Amino acid sequence: MGPGLYSNIGKKAKDLLTKDYATDHKLTITTYTANGVAITSSGTKKKDLIFGEIQTQIKNKRFTTDIKVNSSSNLVTTITAEEITPGVKSILSFVIPDQKSGKLELQYLHDNAGLNASIGLTATPVINAAGVFGNKTLAVGADVCFDSASGNFSKYNAGVSYTSSDFVVSLNLNNKGESLNASYYHLVNKKTSTAVGGEFSHSMSSNENTLTFGSQHALDPLTTVKARVNNFGKASALIQHEWRPKSLITLSGEVDTKAIEKSSKVGVSLVLKP
Repeated sequence: MGPGLYSNIGKKAKDLLTKDYATDHKLTITTYTANGVAITSSGTKKKDLIFGEIQTQIKNKRFTTDIKVNSSSNLVTTITAEEITPGVKSILSFVIPDQKSGKLELQYLHDNAGLNASIGLTATPVINAAGVFGNKTLAVGADVCFDSASGNFSKYNAGVSYTSSDFVVSLNLNNKGESLNASYYHLVNKKTSTAVGGEFSHSMSSNENTLTFGSQHALDPLTTVKARVNNFGKASALIQHEWRPKSLITLSGEVDTKAIEKSSKVGVSLVLKP
């Protein structure tokens, strides 16, 4: 019922314009052991390179442990503790063998606020703090990052959003005030999940503008189509079908309308869950 976290500002439009679009080939398979441990294996082919990943998720009451091993020989571990006290979640993460990757994050959700802060577990940590205040209709927030090694703020962003029953508008000032982003999301028909949205981005340093429009529509309860285009002539489209519960196949494509014969790309994603 509250404003959520800072990352939620503009998320509706961002998901509409970016989620599930891909130009690579990806296969994801999830299985469950008898005691409920989830094991997810995925492989992604990008051009001539293949990347692999195996993830194990273990849940025990309020604690969730995710262990991920990738083809770069990195072991990523994330331990999440839900509701330590009402509204508070803690997340501990680290990457082996990167000794400087340890991070502890706290999240707090309230009817009128959403706060999260993280600190790197090093002698000279990077400290990140973000807060949103308001309610489920109007939210105002900021996101800052301080690097204690250099003594400088490496990031400070601000945002505001307005949400009604069928549309969301947001405005973000990012990259230390270097870029301005305005986004809009409108749910046209709830029954068919028909929605339209757009994002306008302006770079203060280069004075360059980027305008992107997108839409989605459910052909039936199991099949969704999406499309987007920007002012540079790049157009993308996808069709996603849930051929069995939680198992999805997505076919997406991208083309530069100014050089169609040279720029077409096709991506395929297959997600299998029992």
